[in-house]
Amino acid sequence: MINWSPKIIPVLLSGNYEAIAQHYENLIAVEPDTITHYWYLGLAYLLQEKETEAQTTWLLVLSQLEEIEPATLELGQILQAEAQRQYEQRNYPESWLIRVHLREIDPNCLENNAKLLLLEMQRGEFKPILLNEWRIIEQASNLPSELLLDLVTQSWLFPSQESLELLKVGLNYMPKDKLIDQVISYGIVQTGNHKISGFLAEILQIILNLSSKNLVLLDLLFWNYTISENHQKALNTAYTFYDLSESLALKILGNYKILYILMRQGSWLELEPTAERHKQLLNQLEKQPNFSLDPLTRSSWQGIASPLLYFQDNLAENRYYQNLVASILENNLKNTWAKVEPSRLNSQRLKIGYLASTLKRHSVGWLSRWLIYYHNRNNFEIILYIHQQTEDDITQQYFIPYADQVHYCSKNAQEIATQIQADGIQILVDLDSITNATHCQVMALKPAPIQVTWLGFDASGIPSIDYFIADNYVLPKNASDYYREKIWRLPNTYLAVKGFEVGIPTLRRENLDIPGDGIIYMTVQSSYKRHPDTLRLQMRILREVPNSYLLIKGFADQKILQELFIQIATAEGVNPQRLRFLPNVAREEIHRANLAIADVVLDTYPYNGATTTLEVLWMGIPLVTRVGEQFAARNSYTFMLNAGITEGIAWNEEEYLHWGIRFGREEDLRKQVQWQLKKSRQHAPLWDARKFTQEMEAAYTQMWEQLGDK
Repeated sequence: MINWSPKIIPVLLSGNYEAIAQHYENLIAVEPDTITHYWYLGLAYLLQEKETEAQTTWLLVLSQLEEIEPATLELGQILQAEAQRQYEQRNYPESWLIRVHLREIDPNCLENNAKLLLLEMQRGEFKPILLNEWRIIEQASNLPSELLLDLVTQSWLFPSQESLELLKVGLNYMPKDKLIDQVISYGIVQTGNHKISGFLAEILQIILNLSSKNLVLLDLLFWNYTISENHQKALNTAYTFYDLSESLALKILGNYKILYILMRQGSWLELEPTAERHKQLLNQLEKQPNFSLDPLTRSSWQGIASPLLYFQDNLAENRYYQNLVASILENNLKNTWAKVEPSRLNSQRLKIGYLASTLKRHSVGWLSRWLIYYHNRNNFEIILYIHQQTEDDITQQYFIPYADQVHYCSKNAQEIATQIQADGIQILVDLDSITNATHCQVMALKPAPIQVTWLGFDASGIPSIDYFIADNYVLPKNASDYYREKIWRLPNTYLAVKGFEVGIPTLRRENLDIPGDGIIYMTVQSSYKRHPDTLRLQMRILREVPNSYLLIKGFADQKILQELFIQIATAEGVNPQRLRFLPNVAREEIHRANLAIADVVLDTYPYNGATTTLEVLWMGIPLVTRVGEQFAARNSYTFMLNAGITEGIAWNEEEYLHWGIRFGREEDLRKQVQWQLKKSRQHAPLWDARKFTQEMEAAYTQMWEQLGDK
């Protein structure tokens, strides 16, 4: 407490500043030469927001003094102390107001300037340039270490070059452990935010100067380099992570990162040794039945075997690895987290919970919306658990209005599971599967008596999940030998949509330097699916069809992707001038419209298209796909059959070449398939989302009835 007159302390605590002002006015009448009274009187005026009166009181006294500096110092100390008291009382506007006026009186008070900037940040009005203009960066070493730490870390909410410069200058003047903890906390929350991924990567790189072997920092740095498309730095970070890792779990995670970034940027010709090493590392897991995961590995563990799906179409081996890592995850969660008891209470309507972070302009959002839209509300209560996702027009149009309840979930799996249990969910459906670590953790905690995986990536293999939704085509007949979940096969298709919105195309043949009679092939996939063996087949098709061109679209490092295609084209005797690399477009509607330029679309293998295949079929374009064993290699197959099309379905490389060449050479065949696809919109199961919803509801009902019989 500063030296307010003792008589007015109770009044001060009650916030009656008018009475305080009256008190000091009376004191001044008795003791007019006591300068301190004027400082407190002005402060009392200021706390009443009488700023003019406060300034007049202070300036009048200061103007009459011969030595201003000692008086100014005393006034500054009084204002500083009261600003701090108000802050501790959480009276932030009052604290801010005092510090604003203190800066006018003493603009060089470093501590006040720093604390004023903190308040500006709290108000959301901070301007990073002030860190330079107020000489905060220049004088950072003179600030108290804890204050500097607060200023540095809070400034990250306003990403700027000045914030980074302050961190660099102040790096050695803040408590090291606290700074690292703050960076990790900030990184965990903000990783995934595309807008600041580059900024966050720079922070992490700076902090690694203090702790170069910190694997948590390296993990965050890797993901932020990846998100910001800085692939080479991401790859270098992945190699560093792998080299520093000592445990088997961390080695596997490090190798996964290397694979992930090589696939993401399209460096397929460098992948084989790393992929083989990944299998060797995974094979060591079975020798350690009580395998323990630390928090870092646990956060990414559910997808640790997923790269294999892109390399090999080996259902037995891929499922073995996925089931193995899923069991390890569930066992670790059981040992560290509280068990959640599912509710088995019957209700008038069957309670279905959908867990997703993708109910938006995302493949899962585009495809799942029709199920939510068509659900029978008389028989089913629909509760959405939207996990760490921003809303967009798809969320607001197709999901929110058609749910009985919507929960916006935190990142904490235990909290989500507890909420699901409290809601009495009878059937919980995960839409994201192994693409989302938190969802796998929620499902492992078993908050609902029946748990289902649908859509997403593939089944996660977590033992506490009961069913995986499929149909008679997307998985072979013997698939149940390899899945831990019971495969629930719907009578027609495991997925149906009512259609897709289509915009205005932006691609023209003349702009691509393709003649009017040229045959346009197109391949539309991310770099993860660009297996070189399939690319070689696509080049051979191009070689056998005169006057043909290949349009290539998908997310990747464009330079590396182009080098990959050009190298394979040259090796197969195809002039790279026949390749066209397309930029990505702003919205999905434009992407779909641009598909119409293609005469034929060539699918990928061993990982087919899914959403892209549906879009191609909806646009009435012939598709060539190769069918394999695993779920990822059979999506296009089931979609084509459920659209009434068999032309273009290949079971081996020779058939893939055969269909690709035939479609290119035979215009009548292309027109026949185009007509069939257009006609299929009226009757095919693939486009009958209402009937599909009824079939899903029948499956839910049977699942619940079977549970009751147990």
